[in-house]
Amino acid sequence: MFGVVFPDRSFPMDITAFSQIDPLHWLLDMNTFVGAAYFEVREMCIFLLNATLLPPEKALAVYVQAPGQPFLFCGAVHNARPSAVLSLPWPDPADIADSAAGAIQVAGAAAKIGVSVEDLAALPPVVDAGAEKRIERLALRVGENLFNFMQSFCGVDGSRLVVPMDILDRWFKKFQEKAKRDPTYLKGFAL
Repeated sequence: MFGVVFPDRSFPMDITAFSQIDPLHWLLDMNTFVGAAYFEVREMCIFLLNATLLPPEKALAVYVQAPGQPFLFCGAVHNARPSAVLSLPWPDPADIADSAAGAIQVAGAAAKIGVSVEDLAALPPVVDAGAEKRIERLALRVGENLFNFMQSFCGVDGSRLVVPMDILDRWFKKFQEKAKRDPTYLKGFAL
């Protein structure tokens, strides 16, 4: 029905790598896959092996569960979107260490990835945490570029930095010109 790949960590795995809980639910115990370093696995590609096996109104939903924590929705695949690379939003282990320590020791809890067949219309929207981080990183790098440009024109007046009034216009024109000359220039900011 489905397969998964953990980029840079695994070969393609089919449904047999998961424990089947019932006809509509599967679990992958991350301890058997990567041990205690589950939080280092940040992405997962899931794909349908045969779209005819999934009814049109259904989807395969993917969830992660850190030890002692509830399941968190990551995303889904369905006939119109037969594959997806999903960010795995594991909580920071340091944040859950104290609260989950007792539960882990008592219950032997392990990190898990769950896959279930669900109604497509009932699934929540997916927030791409990876895209948000890339946008944040891009904004910080552009801001740093602006700061460095402004700093080269700064003067000091007592305890204040003084910059020319047209500095933003000058920076923006220079920024645009570089982007037009070199199509890869902007890609350097998104790294």
